[in-house]
Amino acid sequence: MNEEIFREIQTALDHEEPVVLATVARTRGSTPRKTGAKMVVRSDGSFFGTIGGGCGEAEVWQEAMEVLEDGSPRIVTVDLTEPTDGEDKICGGVMDVFVERLT
Repeated sequence: MNEEIFREIQTALDHEEPVVLATVARTRGSTPRKTGAKMVVRSDGSFFGTIGGGCGEAEVWQEAMEVLEDGSPRIVTVDLTEPTDGEDKICGGVMDVFVERLT
């Protein structure tokens, strides 16, 4: 999967399109993906790869869109320990996701 991720990044950069790379940097407890999982977010909002899906991935996607705008890398902590009505936070762990813009 990482080879495909890097191909997506290279294609975007070849077309001078900025992208955001989100990488799971650390996990604690049960999480849908482990350290090293990656997702590329394009400026049109589309993405490639996954860091786990569901509301946690949506939270990282939102931050990725902000990183595209301001260029400031950040770590997003996705807390999957709190069950919420009807949502999919069933894993019970925490992921720290490093989000950075590539140009």
